[in-house]
Amino acid sequence: MENIKIRKAVVTDLPVLLTFEQGIIAAERPYDNRLKEGTIHYYDIAAMIAATHIEVLVAESDGVIIGSGYARIQDAKPYLKISQYAYLGFMYVVPSHRGKGVNKLVMAGLKAWAMEQGIAELRLDVYAGNEAAIKAYEKAGFAKNLIEMRLPL
Repeated sequence: MENIKIRKAVVTDLPVLLTFEQGIIAAERPYDNRLKEGTIHYYDIAAMIAATHIEVLVAESDGVIIGSGYARIQDAKPYLKISQYAYLGFMYVVPSHRGKGVNKLVMAGLKAWAMEQGIAELRLDVYAGNEAAIKAYEKAGFAKNLIEMRLPL
């Protein structure tokens, strides 16, 4: 594996992170026909970087940002055994660096941060048709839990 450094994102990373967001959206469009055409935004990345309950990490190789991800502490439903969990998102690796363990390193950093916050569970969402992502997350230890179904009217 090449020399990859994981670090906390800073506001000056925003231009690169905004391109990553569009990469995520482009990758997800084939799985969700409800997404609007053109440039859309899932995240307020600057606010996420500044928030104390969110950890945004980037992966760098030779000083170039090649991947990202975040963990956001959320309250669990009151009937669950846990009171909070960390939701993972914004998982992106530039195409030329995929398959090199970058996402695994980002997730390890997010997991460590969540554990430092006293969090005992990680969650994420993945489109049912995105078999490559499902396999990658299962390889990282995630298990399918709930299937969301919808009926357009």
